[in-house]
Amino acid sequence: MLRTGRRGFMIGSLCMLAACDRAPRTQMFANDTHPRDYPTVRAVEYFGDLIERRSNGRLSIKMFAGGQLGSERDTLEITAFGGLDINRVNIAPLNAIEPMTMILSLPFLFDSIEHSRRAFDGPPGQAILQSLTRHGLIGLCYYDSGARSFYNTYGPVRTPGDMRGRKYRVQNSDLYVGTVNALGADATPMALGEIYQGLVQGVIDGAENNWPTYQSERHFEVAPYYSETQHVMAPEVLLMSKIRWDKLSRADQEIIMESARESVPYMRRLWDARVVAARRAVLAAGAKVNEVDHKAFQDKTRPLWDRFVTTGRERDLVRQIQAMGGADA
Repeated sequence: MLRTGRRGFMIGSLCMLAACDRAPRTQMFANDTHPRDYPTVRAVEYFGDLIERRSNGRLSIKMFAGGQLGSERDTLEITAFGGLDINRVNIAPLNAIEPMTMILSLPFLFDSIEHSRRAFDGPPGQAILQSLTRHGLIGLCYYDSGARSFYNTYGPVRTPGDMRGRKYRVQNSDLYVGTVNALGADATPMALGEIYQGLVQGVIDGAENNWPTYQSERHFEVAPYYSETQHVMAPEVLLMSKIRWDKLSRADQEIIMESARESVPYMRRLWDARVVAARRAVLAAGAKVNEVDHKAFQDKTRPLWDRFVTTGRERDLVRQIQAMGGADA
């Protein structure tokens, strides 16, 4: 109750600041559910340094990391209403807001991290960012979230049959729920901060995420079997409240957009190093990693493409993304 009350007070304070028009506010508030040293948090702080320098101190960012303001789903609405200026979220919570965002979460859409980055930076990714504007959100850029794989408390997963009847945590997205259910498991939506205890208490048998989150959230301590399905390579998204955006001058908007894009290669350098370090750390701690029969997983989940890609525009974007794949230099 104490934590809930404190969070409510903090969010209420931010909303009051956003509504106050007596003086221009140059300090913007940013949110991230990950801990302070996580690549996305450090990238947003770097983004803040860039806009502060380029605006000669008129613009700055105050970061609230570690989920202080609630889950990603909770804070999205606050951002759209202008109570938060900047919000870094995974793309999954956006699926319920804008159907086009589901494209980047389709299972086995990308054949490599390099392929995913080309799509994020290219016309398909930018079109999906622009689709958020009508929902009160400005899509600034994508950050990496790497390849997501399944991990659990009970043993190696090599085929979908090894997941049958087991409870796996997913993000609150119909597509993520559908993916896990298609593999024969029982999808259980749950906030990131609840996973560890859920694994300990047996509420869930497993979850799915990338190496850095698996390590930073210490899930490897209670779910030591990591199976490299790499079924999704969906990105994180850096968002800005359209209400706040519209109050800025054109020059300041350009500063923010340019700085956000410049923070992407910085984030990716941090991310790539973190993936290597996280994998090494959890294996040293006793986690066990195994390869899987990728075709078996692809065959089970491919029908989801037809279920969730329903318009001509969406199908065209999928074709563009597929055309960007192939051998990487």
